[in-house]
Amino acid sequence: MTQPAVRPPLPAQRLAGVASSPVRDLLALIDRPEVISFAGGLPAPELFDLDGLRAAFDSVLSTPAGRRHLQYAPTEGNPDLRALVAARMTARGLPTGAGDLLVTTGSQQGLTLIAAALLDPGAVVAVEEPTYLAALQCFQLAGCRIVPVRSDREGVDPAALAEVLETHRPRLLYLVPTFANPTGRTLSEQRRAEVAALAAAHGVWVVEDDPYGELRYRGEPVPALAAQPAADGHVLHLGSFSKIAAPGLRLGWVRSPAALRPALTVAKQAADLHTSTIDQAAAAAWLARTDLDAHVRGLRHAYAQRRDAMMAAMPTTAPAGSTWTDPDGGMFTWLRLPSGTDTATLLPAALARDVAFVPGAPFYAGRPDTATMRLSFTTHTPGEITEGMRRLSSVLKPGS
Repeated sequence: MTQPAVRPPLPAQRLAGVASSPVRDLLALIDRPEVISFAGGLPAPELFDLDGLRAAFDSVLSTPAGRRHLQYAPTEGNPDLRALVAARMTARGLPTGAGDLLVTTGSQQGLTLIAAALLDPGAVVAVEEPTYLAALQCFQLAGCRIVPVRSDREGVDPAALAEVLETHRPRLLYLVPTFANPTGRTLSEQRRAEVAALAAAHGVWVVEDDPYGELRYRGEPVPALAAQPAADGHVLHLGSFSKIAAPGLRLGWVRSPAALRPALTVAKQAADLHTSTIDQAAAAAWLARTDLDAHVRGLRHAYAQRRDAMMAAMPTTAPAGSTWTDPDGGMFTWLRLPSGTDTATLLPAALARDVAFVPGAPFYAGRPDTATMRLSFTTHTPGEITEGMRRLSSVLKPGS
């Protein structure tokens, strides 16, 4: 007699509290050439160094060591790549040795490894409000309790952070202090010193996520949070090639205190053994042969014009009573419409007019401000941005 089929178990409960990313969901909806999308934080593909990267892959596969670049490799990462990245970080004001770095499959994996190494279910994580959406997903998946920290026009508020540290005793603080996602804000050097001192006084790990730091269009660079004197021993710094080379490489790194490095390495081994050997080798060859400073200057020049086009159009796009950030770098501006607006309800009308944005609510760990939205200015040319903002104006100010 045939036994009735037994349905397999449902997905793990830890996924129940993890919301799908509206940014990733939107990418599937707006894959039409006529759509001008300000939704995804996508680098401009026409600025990728396609010839240079093609030559780098060819060179590492054409040498006698070519087969080695297709083999398993050490978990910590390609030694040449780590040395080149460390030298660049040191030149930018954050003294780093190759041994301080663990190469990851994008900086997003670095965040996942940190969560695996440091955070047990139920651990408290403090985050700036609002914050990077995929970080919220990562901490939710780890079973953490996420506590928001109030921010203002200058980034996270040290007084609010002190209150959260005293009241909630978080194990980890997560920040994007330079050209933050989603707001575009940059934490001042004074506030960085205060944050580092508070974290040291309370024995809290700090994650400084820095994918946008080299994309500065105005003003002087601010030293990394990890470079603060009080940061020694408890600040982890995440970096990435996604914004200065190409996101398809999926290459990032974690700069970590020595005490935490073995745990991160074990977490990496359990996750994927090591990041793609060939991609690491090609990236090292590309870095060795490319004038990266000149390449980054080209990115800054192009993106500054795109930022300026969006800022120029904002007064005629947003309704009266709106506010927005004017970022010194990065990829995003944060627009807040008059109170009582729900930007999620405006998205269908925007898509119908072939323009897209990301509603702000999913970037909040606490009570969301539904009047907010994130706009990215890097993907399209200045002319396309001007047209996209005209389309968006017809949604935000109908009948005007």
